[in-house]
Amino acid sequence: MSGRPEALFGLFSSLETLDGVGPKTAANFAGLGVHAPRDLLFTLPINVLDRQRRESIEGLEYPAITTVTVTIGAHRPPRTKGAAYRITVSDAETSFQLVFFHARGDYWARALPEGSRRVVSGKLERFDGLPQMVHPDYIVPESEIDAIPSFEPVYPLTSGITQKVMFKASQSVLKLVPEMAEWIDPGQMRKAEWPNVVQALALAHRPQSSADIAITAAARERLAYDEMLAHQLTLALARLTERQKKGHATRGDGVLQQRLITSLPYPLTGAQLRAVSDVNTNMGEAVRMNRLLQGDVGSGKTLVAFLALLRAVEGGGQGVLMAPTEILARQHLQSLKPLAEKVGVRLEILTGRDTGKERNKKLDDLANGDIGVLVGTHAVFQKGVTFDDLRLAVIDEQHRFGVQQRLALGQKGAAVDVLVMTATPIPRSLALAQFGDMDVSILDEKPPGRMPIKTALVSVERMDEVVSRLRAVVEEGRQCYWVCPLVEESEVVDLTAAEERYKHLRAAFGEGVVGLVHGQMPASEKDAAMARFEAGETKLLVATTVIEVGVNVPNATIMVIERAEFFGLAQLHQLRGRVGRGEAASTCLLMYQPPLSKSGQHRLEVLRQTEDGFVIAETDLKMRGAGDVIGTAQSGLPRFWIADLERQAGLMAIAQSDARKLLAEDPGLSSPRGQAARMLLWLLRKDESIRLISVG
Repeated sequence: MSGRPEALFGLFSSLETLDGVGPKTAANFAGLGVHAPRDLLFTLPINVLDRQRRESIEGLEYPAITTVTVTIGAHRPPRTKGAAYRITVSDAETSFQLVFFHARGDYWARALPEGSRRVVSGKLERFDGLPQMVHPDYIVPESEIDAIPSFEPVYPLTSGITQKVMFKASQSVLKLVPEMAEWIDPGQMRKAEWPNVVQALALAHRPQSSADIAITAAARERLAYDEMLAHQLTLALARLTERQKKGHATRGDGVLQQRLITSLPYPLTGAQLRAVSDVNTNMGEAVRMNRLLQGDVGSGKTLVAFLALLRAVEGGGQGVLMAPTEILARQHLQSLKPLAEKVGVRLEILTGRDTGKERNKKLDDLANGDIGVLVGTHAVFQKGVTFDDLRLAVIDEQHRFGVQQRLALGQKGAAVDVLVMTATPIPRSLALAQFGDMDVSILDEKPPGRMPIKTALVSVERMDEVVSRLRAVVEEGRQCYWVCPLVEESEVVDLTAAEERYKHLRAAFGEGVVGLVHGQMPASEKDAAMARFEAGETKLLVATTVIEVGVNVPNATIMVIERAEFFGLAQLHQLRGRVGRGEAASTCLLMYQPPLSKSGQHRLEVLRQTEDGFVIAETDLKMRGAGDVIGTAQSGLPRFWIADLERQAGLMAIAQSDARKLLAEDPGLSSPRGQAARMLLWLLRKDESIRLISVG
């Protein structure tokens, strides 16, 4: 099935085929993202107006939309220019006024002669104690009452598009919807009691009450599920295509892994053991591993990743651990080098800094297999870096690496297994939407011995107390972070905020005690400032959020976050995770500017009450929405017309398992349900996915 099915041609034709849409209106529709009739089909009403006919306006609460039959009474044309034209009308029980502005000549006298009967529908309001309807939406003779819908859908609008145009065009689109075979699993259809797709679209565009436009209405829920299913089919097809590429089965004898585990001062958590077992199983298969290792700050991801790298070495190959920045690459080197030495595996680092003879020696050792594990930045993508037998790539912090880089890495080895680590706890619905093509391991337990972090809310008015508290901590030989606010998305403003705070604290603590790191610094200066802090030369580090990820200074026990109300919850949680990494008790002070808004107060309270990153991420999602949680620009999240990722998380999980099951049973989508699923993919503009369908 190479091209779009004929049954859908009408929905993908020009907008001008719809009632009341000419070239100009068609151009205006672009403001709503509507380019074809099919897009209008998925632009659903946001409200519904009850225009059911009443006998009288008596007893109504104003303002109210109402529809009533009236007898036209006296006309009162305007006495002065710009005044209103008023007509008194009476229904079965009482009277009110119709009000018109900019009336022309005797137009209304001719259109609504005294004594005639009309049905009027519009917004009734009270003005100076008198009920009136200004510019009724409908005025029709009694014989034409059917022209007024009993329930009128209210659509989102854009410049040049009115409700009347939307209503007419939407009703006209419904006539173009063909009968389509069912693509949803029959068991799911019965359980959810959903209508078929044609009925669902008709019901969604012809709501009969406010319950029909609720997210829980059966028709709407079904259409939301259709979107999620199409999205998950796309991810599952990508996953299938990826898995059909031959992998390299890496089977180890477990000697190195066991040697490391027994040398550790504490046992692995249950979650770590499960993740290691998942990875060992995946790596032993002849298909490529594509796994996401999701774990909260301090859940022991790096150890799981290192055990995976040891499996690559046990199987006779090599592994690489990629970090987004040089600082992080060096930290991985520091924490993993001693572990590698314990088990007798050679581990080296390769970054942009390596030059000359030393670099050439490393490249030779890598190419002939003397180096078992390489730690590096994107410098390992460069030409001239060749491995003897690369089996596994571990990527730290998913969103810094695009799919392109994942592919470049894949080319370094025959069929490299990929393990992606992220410290950002992503709510399940978003993880499914974003990483649905990957298998996921979640580390949701903290290793024993991690000290809890005490979190407190402090008003900025108590700045002096905070500074003297820090002074005491520094005198005890401890270190502190001071994070400055992202006042607005402007580096310049952030910079002044950080520099001002730095000057203020330097004056309070004296020369050489306070360091500064911000996003505008050249990388070498940033690295040098971080190195001084890590070495304990500076005791207090003033920073913008560049320290959010991965910095590891066990001696740092206090984190001050200034104007905490400006930060997202997940980001505050990440920042807090920079302390509490050593033996000593740690504190995070959230400084805010009173008065706090209600939601600001709630966000900071959640942080004070829990250290569970997943609970925090779910709260963040409810409060801010999906785009903000991941950062819309690089979120990789699909844009849905109907589905709501936050409130319909459960549906996304069902869609994922259903899509995977369907493709497992019918990889070519050639069964009757498979053919119906192809129709869904075409209908939802997933043309790319259709190209991925294996040929039988």
